[in-house]
Amino acid sequence: MLRHSLIVAGLAVLAACAPVSQEEPTPVGPNSTMAVSAAAACRAGGGLVQRRGRMQAELCVQPFADAGKTCTDGDQCAGDCITEAAQQGGTQVSGQCQADDRPFGCFAKVEDGRATGGICID
Repeated sequence: MLRHSLIVAGLAVLAACAPVSQEEPTPVGPNSTMAVSAAAACRAGGGLVQRRGRMQAELCVQPFADAGKTCTDGDQCAGDCITEAAQQGGTQVSGQCQADDRPFGCFAKVEDGRATGGICID
């Protein structure tokens, strides 16, 4: 009987030293898929679910009806008036109304017919 108790105790000690494999939780980052309910709400509101930016995050993108219209000020657009051409700040320019509410890339806003400082969004 003592012998069986020692064997069981020895096995218990060995089992306690054995590594236990545990699955690492999958991180939920910015490039994860949008929740089904959020995607449905996006589409119901006239939006498009698209992957954008460097991280390829799934976003709800709302297109603007006046996209591409020539403009000289953001007040003329549903979104911003922008120019993608490299411009010095304060340079006289005309731009285009932005396509949607999720701009990526390099551009400068146009206000009162002049380019503001440029910005790049990844």
